[in-house]
Amino acid sequence: MDSKALQQRLMALNPNVLRGIRRGVEKESLRTRPDGSLARTPHPAALGSALTHPRITTDFSEAQVEMVTGTHTSAETTLAELQHIHQEVCHALADAGDERLWVASMPCALPSDENIPIGVYGTSHIGRSKSIYRMGLAHRYGRRMQTISGIHYNWSLPGLGTEEYFALIRNFRRHAFVLLLLTGASPAVCSCFVQGREHGLHPLGECMHLPWATSLRMGRLGYQSEAQSTLRISYNSLEEYAATQYEALTRPWPAYENIGLRSLGGDYNQLSCTLLQIENEFYSTIRPKRVIRPGERPLHALRERGVEYVEVRLIDLNPFVDIGIDADTVRLIDLFLLHCLLSDSPPDSPQEIEEINANQQETATRGREPGMTLRRSGRDVPLVDWAAEILDECAPIAQALDDALDEDEDAEDYARTLAAAQQRLAQPETLLSARVLDAVRQAGGSYSQFVRARSQQAHEHLLALPWSEAQRQHAARAARASCERQKQLEAADAGTPFESWLQDYISPERLRL
Repeated sequence: MDSKALQQRLMALNPNVLRGIRRGVEKESLRTRPDGSLARTPHPAALGSALTHPRITTDFSEAQVEMVTGTHTSAETTLAELQHIHQEVCHALADAGDERLWVASMPCALPSDENIPIGVYGTSHIGRSKSIYRMGLAHRYGRRMQTISGIHYNWSLPGLGTEEYFALIRNFRRHAFVLLLLTGASPAVCSCFVQGREHGLHPLGECMHLPWATSLRMGRLGYQSEAQSTLRISYNSLEEYAATQYEALTRPWPAYENIGLRSLGGDYNQLSCTLLQIENEFYSTIRPKRVIRPGERPLHALRERGVEYVEVRLIDLNPFVDIGIDADTVRLIDLFLLHCLLSDSPPDSPQEIEEINANQQETATRGREPGMTLRRSGRDVPLVDWAAEILDECAPIAQALDDALDEDEDAEDYARTLAAAQQRLAQPETLLSARVLDAVRQAGGSYSQFVRARSQQAHEHLLALPWSEAQRQHAARAARASCERQKQLEAADAGTPFESWLQDYISPERLRL
């Protein structure tokens, strides 16, 4: 990247625009028992309806809590809300029994696949469709894979249009290895996760690992799909992106046709037999997003009104942080996204997409290996050198953000974040993934023991924070309101057959403009 061109584009950004950055976090965590096994209990009643609660829901499993913040203009206020939601969840768990949140991305000790509970959302049409969608995921990929948890980071900048967001996305995909290296925290996994499948991992005490891995979650053992590997999604324009998505959402896939739409007993196995049941099934490191209207399909919303924000999907839970993410990571993602936005972003090509996918896999499984190289325009380039080049180019961005955001003229939050990232890059033994492996070794080679102990500490720390009666009452009111809203949805759907509603919802016509 021409540093002078980047500087010029940066100078063109009004400080008010930088102050207008909005970010929000969606964070998944498994509920577990004190012994580190998966909780089998329903979503806690004190947390309200997983279908309609605005801040607390579930992801794939009934035991997989998802905590969703609103959007904020600073790292601190974003994390303050995330901590507040964690407190609410932890108090509900403590009041109901002895469960706690698992602090790592790769799962706890799991039961047999069929005993991993799928999310339940009531009898409304949208609630039933959410459960059927998850049943489809279970049939297609297995329930174990779906218990992997992560952090999704939603980000927007005032004034950006759809073309600019797609330019950002293309560069994000090109350079995603930087975030994988710096934030990856899943180099090891409980042995039960890979039982009965080919995996290529090495034993480490009681668990399995790869010695130089950064993020098994983002590698072949994580959110990967043989069917989806046939997709060549282009991000050169909304039109190209939408056309590829439309094809995946409407093209029958033989293996999924073999599963069948319904079981012999008449229950739904999946929403459809197409390559993707719905848009959310597409696995990617980043997605273009738009807030949807009730009953609207996400692809239709994008086509009609353009991109509103991006969703970053490759961030692992940091097991050393009680809420899974800290302010340094938030600021690092901000810096990285602005670098992606301000850098030249030529169109992608099928050849480059192949390189991008290979680079992701190599970084996820071997990112800390000395001498590691990636492919860049057909040439081998040392990963560390390429990452250092990108971080160096972030220096003026960090300065601009500090100048725009900090009332204290001596504050250098973004500059300090960048310096810390550069230091970790120069000392790979300090990277999160290396620290996790060290902690597992100190726990006698037990991934489960390490994460279980940290989960207990986090649970106790969060319970010890101030939690007033007013906060407790506010949480209870939100839970009751969500349950009332679910009842209203169920009553409204009572007169319409689910089958006709579903056929309309998944109809190709709903995906078009």
